[in-house]
Amino acid sequence: MRNLSVIHDAVEMIHVHDPDFLVDKIPTDEPKVFQMISAGATDGVFQFESSGMRSMIMQLRPDSLEDLIAAISLYRPGPMESIPRYIENRHHPEKVTYRHPLLKPILQVTYGCIVYQEQVMQIFRSLAGYSLGRADIVRRAMSKKKHDVMQKEREIFIHGLVSKDGTIEVPGCLRNGVPEETAQAIYSEMESFASYAFNKSHAAAYAYLAYQTAYLKCFYPKEYMAALMTSVLSIPNKLSKYIAECDRLKIRVLSPRINQSMVGFTVSGQDIRFGLLAVRNLGRGLIETIIKMRQENGPFLSFYDFCKRTYGLINRRALESLIECGAMDDLDGNRHQMASAVESVLAYLDSDHRKNLDGQIGFFDLGEEKKQEEFHLPKVPDYSASEKLAQEKEVTGMYLSGHPMSPFSNCYRQSEITKIGEIIDDLQEESGQYHDGDMVWLLGIITRKKLKTTKKNSTIAFLTFEDLYGSIEVLVFSKILEENFSLLQEGIILKIYGKISAREDEAPKLILESLEKISDPKQVGRSAESPKTSADLSSKHHPKPGLYLKVAGEEDSKWIQAKKDLAIFDGIVPLYVVFQKEKRLFRAPRSMAVDVNEPLLRELRKLLGDENVAFVEQ
Repeated sequence: MRNLSVIHDAVEMIHVHDPDFLVDKIPTDEPKVFQMISAGATDGVFQFESSGMRSMIMQLRPDSLEDLIAAISLYRPGPMESIPRYIENRHHPEKVTYRHPLLKPILQVTYGCIVYQEQVMQIFRSLAGYSLGRADIVRRAMSKKKHDVMQKEREIFIHGLVSKDGTIEVPGCLRNGVPEETAQAIYSEMESFASYAFNKSHAAAYAYLAYQTAYLKCFYPKEYMAALMTSVLSIPNKLSKYIAECDRLKIRVLSPRINQSMVGFTVSGQDIRFGLLAVRNLGRGLIETIIKMRQENGPFLSFYDFCKRTYGLINRRALESLIECGAMDDLDGNRHQMASAVESVLAYLDSDHRKNLDGQIGFFDLGEEKKQEEFHLPKVPDYSASEKLAQEKEVTGMYLSGHPMSPFSNCYRQSEITKIGEIIDDLQEESGQYHDGDMVWLLGIITRKKLKTTKKNSTIAFLTFEDLYGSIEVLVFSKILEENFSLLQEGIILKIYGKISAREDEAPKLILESLEKISDPKQVGRSAESPKTSADLSSKHHPKPGLYLKVAGEEDSKWIQAKKDLAIFDGIVPLYVVFQKEKRLFRAPRSMAVDVNEPLLRELRKLLGDENVAFVEQ
């Protein structure tokens, strides 16, 4: 529903300069849209935002709506095992095989893989002669894991069903020329798959909506991103992520302005203007009144003019919030001047109002222009840049005129540095890459610190840690706090390593294990190896359980491809990588732990060679 609203709002903004645009009439085969999706530029694209889905879609390289429908259906726990096979067959159709010729017309559209519930029903009908009704009953039984029904239907699927009077109700696979061994294998594949599968009609609706959002982002990025950000005004992590995406798209997100901002985000030339609804202590009603005032009576000319025209409607706290977020920067004073004058200007207007009520203004009293001259802003220097950023953060939850982490934006392209926004998003998804207990590296700034004394009389700290893509609470226990007290202060930029804590009904946290102060992007380095996990190749040690890979080096194209394959199968098995060039064994962070299965091993062996892939079981 939120995405439908985003599309509607984006189209309304598009109509300002393109009144004939109809989102329901856009072509569904636009190459530029599929190029954007295939490049992984899917932040803000419905269904394709998560890191795992992005990794899969970059490998799939879709070029049709049919591909998007399949991708949405495949990225689920059951069908997920078919992803490597689907991608391989998609790019090499000559490799498609079928267990039986009768499967070809059913599975040809999905390159030999069972992807949709409708295909399960078609298999029952074509191979075993089921009626539509009976096939749907079995599909439902499978999806609800009714094992007794499934076992009974396996027998009917293979051998058929004959009534007491000898009438053949269901012919079965054997009567239709399907060998029993083949029929057993097909049924087993459907059985493991059907409990998680989408029906294609559902996936098609989702894919079409996803394509519309991608089209709007591709061809109308300002309008789409403005509508998208308005939809997440109350979700700071999402908002941070989309502002960072605007920066990548070379779209400036301008600070709010009292004479230009609307309720939500809006297009302003080649940029996007921040909406006033993002400012705390302002209600929608007040904002709409302010907008109406400037539309009917012209822009606000000065700080005094704004206060005079909104007298009786705006309170002190709301006025201070407008100043602190920079919304009044285009008026006649700096932020410090206006903040210093709030009390006096309100008192001045109160006095003026009382005089009017008491009838003390005479026919020859001073006019409005003279009253304006009698009020002067104090002559004080403006706040420092850091003070302004702190104020903006306080009243909007965002840094508006800049971000302390902006110089480090390129550092997040390293696979080892995790974006906070990705953690938050993935934990909300059933198939996300990050889970409770995963170990991750973060790079960000401490924006808030709170100390607490426990019952055992030890001190722990709760930090708000922020990067360009979101913020997360970091829990620091007493030992690490004591050892690093001088570094764990507001305004300090750190690279930290810790464990994700994701409990139900609680916002996710990170439990800090180690940290490093960062003052220059070059300090971040190329590799963020997990503490105490590397080992010399020459050391003789009993291999621990896990998946072991050997690659030429960290920049090797095969390792880069392998990481994309591994991202699809996130799980709990530790991953160890031998980098031959660097002569070291690297234990990947828990965020890269995998679900080891035959399709994954087959793909890795094909990519790296049998001798470079080993799975050590418990």
